[in-house]
Amino acid sequence: MRIVTFRLNGKVQHGVRTGDRIQIYSDTASAVDLAERAASLSVTDEVALSAVELLPPVPNPGKTICIGLNYRAHAIEGGNPIPDYPAVFMRCTTSLAAPDAALIYPECSDKLDYEAELAVIIGKTATNVTAADALDYVAGYSCFNDGSVRDYQRKSTQWTMGKNFDGTGGFGPELVTPDELPPGAAGLRLVARLNGEIMQDSDTGDMIFDVATLIATLSEGMTLEPGDVIATGTPSGVGYARTPPVFMKPGDMINIEIEKIGVLTNTIASRGTQT
Repeated sequence: MRIVTFRLNGKVQHGVRTGDRIQIYSDTASAVDLAERAASLSVTDEVALSAVELLPPVPNPGKTICIGLNYRAHAIEGGNPIPDYPAVFMRCTTSLAAPDAALIYPECSDKLDYEAELAVIIGKTATNVTAADALDYVAGYSCFNDGSVRDYQRKSTQWTMGKNFDGTGGFGPELVTPDELPPGAAGLRLVARLNGEIMQDSDTGDMIFDVATLIATLSEGMTLEPGDVIATGTPSGVGYARTPPVFMKPGDMINIEIEKIGVLTNTIASRGTQT
């Protein structure tokens, strides 16, 4: 299933997209709830995709957990050693942006970078699970753009500030359930296009820590809850590592495409001018 969260007539709702139509499930509390209980729920209405405002699949995650340096080629392009333990940092909800919305260009920096990522959305409470069982806790997968303000990311040894500027983390457009994908979303092509030009082109097979390993590792120390999101890291080709560096600017369009999952599209705009 391809589950969307959307606003229609001022109300946030959830449904299953098929082509250009959405079947609405009014009796579900979230995209995750729909993914986990679809067989026991009924369609209550239908609407055209063009009639709704898409939101992130999970608009207010309890936790958005990000993994740094998780693609071999990306670690190498930044001059970093291949890690033997995931680099973990967090994103706050105010940093997220809906599909088709504008990412907010920082007022204090001209170094807004893109990062194409696979997002994992947790469906069941997971505490200290094994890698062998970890994929049972996944509700679905989506596209993520871990937009990073590079100079602020480098201001300290902690990356939090540069990774949490308002409206810089694109997320969506839909939650794709695991039955539509290879186990752990393995081997899927992952591409970032800036104004139509391919900037990143890899596949999830280059991950150092795969989805099951990440869930097992994270759940050793923190309980993962339904609706939590794991952004699993980005491949090589990011803007700061290019010669000369390439950063996003107002008027740009960035597309994150993951094979079998979809395309996340965002424009870039200064605060107060987003459409």
